[in-house]
Amino acid sequence: MVFVLLQAIGLGGCSPHRTHPTATSGFGVALLTPGPVSDGGWNAAAYEGLELIKTRLGAETALVQTTSPADFEDSFRDFASRGFNLVFAHGFEYTDAALKVAQDFPNTYFVVSSGGASSRNVASLTFNFDQATYVEGILAAGVSKTGVAGAIGGVELPTIKLTFEGFERGFLSMRPNGRILISYTGNFNDVGAAKEATMAQIGQGADVFIHNADAAGLGVFLAAARAHAFAFGAFNNQNEVAPDVVLASAVTSTPLAFLKIADEVKDHRFHPGMLEFGMKDGMVKVVLNPKLKSRIPAAALERASKAEQQFR
Repeated sequence: MVFVLLQAIGLGGCSPHRTHPTATSGFGVALLTPGPVSDGGWNAAAYEGLELIKTRLGAETALVQTTSPADFEDSFRDFASRGFNLVFAHGFEYTDAALKVAQDFPNTYFVVSSGGASSRNVASLTFNFDQATYVEGILAAGVSKTGVAGAIGGVELPTIKLTFEGFERGFLSMRPNGRILISYTGNFNDVGAAKEATMAQIGQGADVFIHNADAAGLGVFLAAARAHAFAFGAFNNQNEVAPDVVLASAVTSTPLAFLKIADEVKDHRFHPGMLEFGMKDGMVKVVLNPKLKSRIPAAALERASKAEQQFR
């Protein structure tokens, strides 16, 4: 059931992860995340990437969970001043701070996930996640009995809005008269707020949900389970988080993308810019939950498969 992940994420009981080795020699890679890496989704995928870099490239690694925008610049400066070659910042909100700090540390590369700009040593890493959510929208339309779907986000960021727009396009391509309800909780860690927002949408007729709320996404699964509704996982394969609720997960290959970038930085082959990956690169995909696949009409599965082929 949905409670598989309760102990893993600690429901807000996680203290910020902070490790402070100094990359004075060799190759050092650091990571900033906006939430706990035990969230089973967005931040967990970034941490898997950091661990992969450590294992595959023998890098010295470090991690900090920032708690507010006031932490961004200080964290960047801390890692860069201690000699880290590469700093990943996992979220659009880090863009401005990265651009500012990068000017003072020309020998450090900064990579912002879902970032909005680049410079000579700042890159933005974007996954065409809306391709996967478009496919999920098709599946949702096939499953929904009410013609109403819900979307729960953390903070209303451009990248999250794009995610929901993809889902809406897919849903309406199958159900032209359908509706998508969208709510934002204002943060990525409040499981209770996400649950309440989902329950409110259930009260308006929604019976299938997408989330882009990181750790708070568990609240969506909890509410869906209570109402015997369905939902979709985000970024990591969350099918086993709530196996009776999650129809499929939109998955990005964040660890492999991080590894690719780190390998290029280490070998002095990296070229900053607006980096983009999608289904065509095999970096974005939809993973069906085999336990619930039979609940999805054959026509929706066929339509979803065709959409995936078009993106490739």
